[in-house]
Amino acid sequence: MNLRLLLILITSMFILSGCASTGDPDDPTSGLNAAEIYKEAKTSLLDGNYETAIQFYEKLESRFPYGNYATRAQMEIAYAYYKFDETETAILAAERFIKLHPNHPNVDYLYYLRGLASFDITKSSLGETFGQDKTERDPKSSRRSFQYFAELVRKFPKSRYARDTVQRMTHLRNNLATYEVHAAKFYFERDAYIAAANRGKYVVENYQRAPAVADALALMVKSYRKIDMPELAKDALRILEVNHPEHPELTQLKTNK
Repeated sequence: MNLRLLLILITSMFILSGCASTGDPDDPTSGLNAAEIYKEAKTSLLDGNYETAIQFYEKLESRFPYGNYATRAQMEIAYAYYKFDETETAILAAERFIKLHPNHPNVDYLYYLRGLASFDITKSSLGETFGQDKTERDPKSSRRSFQYFAELVRKFPKSRYARDTVQRMTHLRNNLATYEVHAAKFYFERDAYIAAANRGKYVVENYQRAPAVADALALMVKSYRKIDMPELAKDALRILEVNHPEHPELTQLKTNK
C-alpha cells in the first residue's frame, strides 16, 4: 500500500514537471527564472522598447513577487512608464515604490521621477497644444509638481538630484506667480479692484524674487488708486520704484499720482 502511494506521488511529480517545462507557448517568459526575466526587461528598457520592458517587469513581479529582482522591477517599471508617456501611471508606480521601500538607497530617485512626471504634465496639457500661454492655465499640476520636488529636497537635501530639482522648482514657482498676475489682471479689467489688489498682494508675499512680482506691484498701485486707498498705493509704488526701477509702467504710475 505504501509502495503504491509512493508510485502515485512520483508519477504526479513527473506530470507537474512536464507541465512546468512546457508552459505557455505564447508567453516569452515561460520557463525563465527571475534573473532571466529581469535581463530581458532591462535589455528592452535600454533599447527603448518601453512597452515590452513594462510587460517583462510586470511578469517578473507577478511570478517572483519577493527578492532583489522584484524590487528592481518595481523601481525600473516607474521609469519605463515615464518614458512610455504614461505619466500618471509612472507617478503611481513611483509612489508605490516609495511606500514599499522608504529606506531603499535609491528611493530619492523615485521622488525625483515622480516630480519629473508631474512636471512633464504641466508642459504637455491641452492648452499648450493650441498655443495658450502655460502661465494662464489652471496651475493645479504645477503646484503638484512643485510639492513633489519640495518633498525630495526636504527629505534628501544632499541627493544627486537636488540641484536639478531646485532649478525646476524655481521655474514652477515663477510660472505660478505669473498665473496669479494673470488672474489679478482679469479682475482689474472687470473692475473688481479689491480682488485684483489682493491677488497682487498674494504674489508679493508668497513669490518674492519671482519676475512677476513687479507686475503685481504695478497692479496693486492701480487697484488701490481705483478704490481710493492712496497710502497703500504709495507704499506699493515705493516698493516698485526701489526694487524694479526698470519696470515699463513705473514712469506712468509716478506721473499719474
